[in-house]
Amino acid sequence: MDWELLADSPLRNHYDFVYLANDHKETFDRFDATFAAHGAFEVETYDDSRLRLFALWAQMRLSLGWDGGGDHEDRRLAVIRDVIDRLPALSKATVTQLWSAANGLMTWQHTNYAELYRLPLAATALLSFPERRAVLNHLPKWFAQHWKPAWKVLREPVEALLTEPETDDPGARVRNIMWEDDAFATQMINDYAARLACPEVLPLLRHWNTATASGPSPRWALRATDLLTPEAAGLVRDILGRVLAHREVTHRHPTPHGEWTETVFLRERTAVPLRGMVWTCELIDEPWVTALLGDLAVATGTGIGGSGANARSEMLANAAIGVLSRRGGLEVVAQLARVQAKVRKKTILARVGRTLDAVAVQTGLSTEQLLERTVPAFGLGFDGTRTEHGLRLGLDGFVGYVGADGKVRKTVPQAVREEHKEVLTEFRATAKELKKALPAERFRIERALATERIWRWRDVCEFYLDHPVTGSFARSLIWEILQGPAGLPVRVDGTWELTDPAGRRIQPRPDTPVLLWHPISHSTDEVRAWRDHLMEHGLRQPFKQAFREVYLLTPAEEETRDHSRRFTGHLLRYGQAKALLTERGWTGMSLGHWDAAGGSDWCDATKDLPGGLTATWDFHLDEHSFERDGYGTTASICVSGDLRFLAGPSPVPLAEVPPLILSEALRDADLAVGVTSTGLDPTGSGEYWQSYGFGDLTETARIRRDALSRLVPRLAIADRCTLEDRFLRVRGDLRAYRIHLGSGNILMEPNDAYLCIVPRGSGDPVFLPFEQDGGMLSIILSKAFLLAADTTITDPSITRQIHG
Repeated sequence: MDWELLADSPLRNHYDFVYLANDHKETFDRFDATFAAHGAFEVETYDDSRLRLFALWAQMRLSLGWDGGGDHEDRRLAVIRDVIDRLPALSKATVTQLWSAANGLMTWQHTNYAELYRLPLAATALLSFPERRAVLNHLPKWFAQHWKPAWKVLREPVEALLTEPETDDPGARVRNIMWEDDAFATQMINDYAARLACPEVLPLLRHWNTATASGPSPRWALRATDLLTPEAAGLVRDILGRVLAHREVTHRHPTPHGEWTETVFLRERTAVPLRGMVWTCELIDEPWVTALLGDLAVATGTGIGGSGANARSEMLANAAIGVLSRRGGLEVVAQLARVQAKVRKKTILARVGRTLDAVAVQTGLSTEQLLERTVPAFGLGFDGTRTEHGLRLGLDGFVGYVGADGKVRKTVPQAVREEHKEVLTEFRATAKELKKALPAERFRIERALATERIWRWRDVCEFYLDHPVTGSFARSLIWEILQGPAGLPVRVDGTWELTDPAGRRIQPRPDTPVLLWHPISHSTDEVRAWRDHLMEHGLRQPFKQAFREVYLLTPAEEETRDHSRRFTGHLLRYGQAKALLTERGWTGMSLGHWDAAGGSDWCDATKDLPGGLTATWDFHLDEHSFERDGYGTTASICVSGDLRFLAGPSPVPLAEVPPLILSEALRDADLAVGVTSTGLDPTGSGEYWQSYGFGDLTETARIRRDALSRLVPRLAIADRCTLEDRFLRVRGDLRAYRIHLGSGNILMEPNDAYLCIVPRGSGDPVFLPFEQDGGMLSIILSKAFLLAADTTITDPSITRQIHG
């Protein structure tokens, strides 16, 4: 074999590509020597292993050199035919190698396609139909798009290889239309083959498999209308419902240098007919359709694990949003709001935005007005409950039973379950929808706080305070009259007023402009008064408002001018940081050890802000990343860099960024560091861990300290606790302990020995005015209660450290 020629040709590394070991290459050289000397082989004496190598060698020996061409020597073709006559059933991997070799020669201008592909076609014919489809997979599309002369010759034999004989087996009928290309397709064929192959559905299944465009054409929709049957409509509901529960599957592929992993949700051959089913939903006039499309858009529009800036299947998410858009009406708005709250893929969000804008234009409202006017009430009363026949549905999504004594019980009596089965089923279905709506509402209201949205008071009363769902959040928030006083909502004689910490009431007029109060616009004394008021009355807010962190420009940032280094140089748990920032609207985080097209050792996370600004925060991998994670993986730890603001491509001086926008962006960064820093690891070590775990407090940690200054005097262990600058000092009976208010790490007196406690629970129940900092406030309190009673600790991993 002319190894140098192969190394310099478009077939370079082809022997490596087909994964031949060195001893196999020696076998190839012996085949070459025999061919040169005799031109014939005693193939009948070869075992299957040697015949496999001989087949690969014979396919490679069809090479005509640099110039390609179509004329092969008869003796080379005779070798191929000899191989085919004695060909055993080869493995799927070997057949794939034969196709790869033939394709490599074809792209090198070899034009005798019938001879070039004779052996790969013959080997494929010996495989089972699932294996044939796995081998050929993308080849038909590749040939049809890029190598049409070859496809003209190969189309008929390839399609014949992919088509199972017509039998009474419904699975074979379905597999001829959609392949078992992934786990969901296999599940779908196993569970629904009989229904898919029945005469009432099979023609529509074939039509679904033609849903290859970005949207249904009028002709496509008309044909679907003609083919749609009640049986098909029921199947659409069942199969798309199964997509919601489907999870991605990771496949491991061996290579000469190890293995590479591939995570698959749906392959294109499965997603196409599913998209056809989604399009068909536009023709189905049933109450379940809108909610199912919303669920599908959320499930397929989010990334692996249900979060992230990528989409499990952008094809299906966009299809679902497209159908919602064409259905129109106010009922689709709540579903789109859920997508807007959960999904972070920019292209999908843009489509949602366009759809909401279009519906808003139809109704003469702004998008925000549209969203707030279409929040479902779920049949709940003002108090957030609904009761029928003793069954009770609450805002928490819990369905219980109200006994004769008025107490709510978790268990519904058997007699009630049987007598009111339909009501119970409806309550449980409503509870599921309610649990989906609550996070979307909380997200929308907090976004309004961060963007200084202004309402008329009448709209706040109608769509927020009086609403059974939205009101559960809005009634515990501080509302402010524009350039005027602020207060918590209080209902007096059927109307809403605002009451400040001193008890003074304000009655806004219906058209008075109001907004959500933000501490950045108010004095320290006023902020302190509101925090004291919340603690005194035990008022817990749905997100940080009174205790919200404020980030003002520092002298260091005035000096750096166009970038902030306030959160630079932190070692963060990459996956957790990406998920947290994605949830808060940041996109673009992609770090890992693979090619530059799929990831790299550097990235920018970005977030679109009001006023046409964009925040950008850079991240990179540390010098030990590859050693820690290995090739072909995502990163486990990343390093935070500088944070900037852009107007288009141009950087904006920090002093020119509106204070609220600056503060909220830096708050996101502080939250990411405060929740995902490796300095939080109780078992950590190293210089960074030491500096973060016991160093100066961030703004989030200072807010935590402020909350603790109000909480500690109320605790049962108050006489054992002292709040210091960076620590909560707890006096036990055996030792005294200092809990760092940023990391929760513990130092023991008198020698500052480190005490490692891995949190396993929330400890004693204590009222918290917020818990939006990754749970650190409750972790610190649970450790304080534990250590105040250190003589009762029985965990040997802790007692060994305490006793030294």
